[in-house]
Amino acid sequence: MKKFITLTLAIIGIATSARAQWIVFDPTLQTQSILNTAQEIAKYIEMINNQVQQIQTLTDQLNEFKHYEELFGDPKAVLLSTVQPLVNDLRKTEVGQTLTTLETTVNAAEAMLYDAGGLFHRVGTTFKTPNGTTVMRLEAPYLPVAAAQKTTDNFLSVSTDATARRIALKGQIAATTDALKSATTDAEVQKLTGVLIGLSSALNNTDYEIHQATASAIVQDIANRNEMQRQIEAKKEQQHAEFTEAVQKYGQTFRLMDAPTVFPTR
Repeated sequence: MKKFITLTLAIIGIATSARAQWIVFDPTLQTQSILNTAQEIAKYIEMINNQVQQIQTLTDQLNEFKHYEELFGDPKAVLLSTVQPLVNDLRKTEVGQTLTTLETTVNAAEAMLYDAGGLFHRVGTTFKTPNGTTVMRLEAPYLPVAAAQKTTDNFLSVSTDATARRIALKGQIAATTDALKSATTDAEVQKLTGVLIGLSSALNNTDYEIHQATASAIVQDIANRNEMQRQIEAKKEQQHAEFTEAVQKYGQTFRLMDAPTVFPTR
């Protein structure tokens, strides 16, 4: 009997406890909580998928860049030996001088002592008369000569410098052309082509420098010839005026006799 009572109380307690738990449980809230959790998980999964897609896109772009680099090469990795000589040549100060500069630095004494490295004979700044008198030469007549000598020396300097540069540039063009033949990437081809164009322009520029020096010498020679003609015309005009004046003075000093000659009679 005691055992039955005890068992009955235990069953009642369990039933009471179960009833109390059933009363506090809300299926709607539980379901909503599960749905919210599922939505958050779905959003997280979507975010992860987007990130995976972005990573895949970046990976594809990187692979594409690598493929491009394999096909066309890396421009930074292409180092050309003829670039620096080209830069040095372009930055070099030109040897030739302008005609204005040459004319403002003429020196008559230099013209008198000029011998073109032994090609000509010096006239010297003085000379002696038959009686042994030393005479200083006038500088003014030698200034045009000095200008012509300056332009001639300028041309020779430019020509010598241009010849040396042309030899060097042609050698660099040959080396760049050989490198272009054996180029394996597009980047190397493009860089070599650019350098080749620059070297060709520098080579053509040497011709322009020579032409400029030649033009200076020609213009100075024309100016000298023009000055010579001007002096001749001025001298002719002066001589004509002096001759006219001399004739007039002669006529005033020595008059012709227009009276008849009278002979004495016996």
